[in-house]
Amino acid sequence: MSGEALYERYKDALKRGHVASLRGRLEEALTAYAEAAAIAPERGTPHTSAGTALMRRKRPADALRHYSAALVLAPRDEAALLGRAQALAGLNRRADAADAFDALAETRAANGKLADAVDAARRGLELAEGRERRRTLEQLIERLRASTPGEPGRAALERALRVLDGPAVPVAHAAPVQAAAAAAAVVEPAGPVVVEPAAGIEAEPEPGPGLGMEALAGPGAAPAEPSEGDSGLESVVPSEPPVRAALDRDLAPDLDPEDLARLVDQAVDAGEAAEGLERLLDLAAAYRRDGRLDAALGACYQALSLDPDNLDLHLGLVELYDERGWAILAAEKLDLVDRLATLDEDPLAARRVAAARSTRG
Repeated sequence: MSGEALYERYKDALKRGHVASLRGRLEEALTAYAEAAAIAPERGTPHTSAGTALMRRKRPADALRHYSAALVLAPRDEAALLGRAQALAGLNRRADAADAFDALAETRAANGKLADAVDAARRGLELAEGRERRRTLEQLIERLRASTPGEPGRAALERALRVLDGPAVPVAHAAPVQAAAAAAAVVEPAGPVVVEPAAGIEAEPEPGPGLGMEALAGPGAAPAEPSEGDSGLESVVPSEPPVRAALDRDLAPDLDPEDLARLVDQAVDAGEAAEGLERLLDLAAAYRRDGRLDAALGACYQALSLDPDNLDLHLGLVELYDERGWAILAAEKLDLVDRLATLDEDPLAARRVAAARSTRG
């Protein structure tokens, strides 16, 4: 069998695993990931993905074995490093987890991800106090400060300074960080959640055609900046229209959610799944507008039965999870739909996922 044919089999198995994981079917996901690992035994992605699925089911010991297998194949893979650190923390192996977060911080810093490196180093210090660990975090903080960070970087500084110096340590120009509480403890939602809280795994770029070829570029790459030509005139790069958030719906200000709920029932009773889905998304947006986040989540969960693969629906859940403070759950769902967009080679879906990621910082 040719390398390209093998790659297609690998890609198909990996996608089946992601879809099963997205739908909460653990055993089906693990079987598909095992198939992908057998097709491409030199790649760590199937092991990392299996570890993530197991972490969602609160099985850190089993997840740890998969993350460790992935790191044998790719010792500096950020997704596997993060998963291993969180699995060790879940097993209450605090010293080992702190060392794992240290390794993650080192890798992220080497990759130029200073805000993420600060977060990892902070987590290590929270787990196990140490003079060298504290010094490393201080050095990373200074590097991040010097880089003139944006909002995500300022949020990372705020979280780190709270650990180093105690509460109420100001950061210049920093906005209030609502994610700080979520960083300390993630509340698991009640109800039929499709993807449960787990490690906030960052998607590993998938391989290009042929198992021996370099990895594909990630789907969230930013468009090139306009450049100046030799003539001194600035070249014009056509801009794409902004991407609307999934729950940014055109609703009348006086729209009554109860009227929408009746329209949903009518569409479902008539077997009009597409219409029902649209009205449920409108209903979720209306509930969210009124501050009824639990009701908005309920509308999205109901919509899952109509179209479990709908991108708007999953991006809407990301928005609602973030507003509820379920940051890890939101990150995991966003990473999963990002991987699916990459495997489907769907540029529009990839652009929408990248816009959602940018919005949440």
